[in-house]
Amino acid sequence: MNHFKRLLPGIVAGIALGAAMSAHGKPANEAPMMEGVQHLKDYQVVEFRRYVTADGELPHFVKYFDAYFPEAFEQLGAMVFGQFTERGRPNRFTWLRGFHDINARPIVNAAFYYGPLWKEHRIKVNAILPDSDNVMLLRPLHPEHGISVLPAVDPVTEERGAQGIVVAQIFAVKKGSEEAFAKQAEAAFDAYRIEGVHPAGVLVSLDVPNNFPQLPIRTDGPFLVWLGVLRDEATLERRLAPILTSAERSLTAGGLLRGAPERVVMDPTPRSRLRWLAGTGAGVSP
Repeated sequence: MNHFKRLLPGIVAGIALGAAMSAHGKPANEAPMMEGVQHLKDYQVVEFRRYVTADGELPHFVKYFDAYFPEAFEQLGAMVFGQFTERGRPNRFTWLRGFHDINARPIVNAAFYYGPLWKEHRIKVNAILPDSDNVMLLRPLHPEHGISVLPAVDPVTEERGAQGIVVAQIFAVKKGSEEAFAKQAEAAFDAYRIEGVHPAGVLVSLDVPNNFPQLPIRTDGPFLVWLGVLRDEATLERRLAPILTSAERSLTAGGLLRGAPERVVMDPTPRSRLRWLAGTGAGVSP
């Protein structure tokens, strides 16, 4: 597959980083927060993982995931960028996992899935997780602007847990049309840059063999995925939603897609790194 070699100029894949609010409503100092995650960067392989839980078990799976797994992957050199529940789908759990490169993927996964933490919890977790095979293997559109890692949710200063809304637009691109579609998408993505919206990343299919076949990945690509973090419901419904709809219509009319774009609106779980952070932080410049 064509790897989107002619990178889409002007798309910023970093996200705007704000200062967390203290329990007393005062912004925490952003510099120490971000200093703590400076070493957590350059993840060139991203899994967009969408799970189906058993009926009524989504809240339990969220608690298991938040409690056991994010730090476990971080200790092994991978990153859980964020984890979410999908609106309108009461059994759907979605999360983003990053690796520094494709060669790290089997090493990290083997260490985790054959390691003590997963062995301890896998029976109860798998019992409420009938489907975990909907996984897109992706990479940043531009290698220098991957998904930024936000500080972990602070249990002291963020007592309510992760806030905000995360939106993903998934475009199923016709093979051979990747570069042309990226060019068409540029203006649409630029229009998303409104107050209350932080662009979080633009990802494209990574067309390589599955080097950890124990975990299936989708082979029906290519895809292009836009990610964004929104401040609140009003921003979504009144401001961004009409822009998203207009862009989806115009990009579909271009004839370079295999079907209608999919829009996924998600709520961060309490411990999701990818969330809205209040404050005046600046995003990554193009």
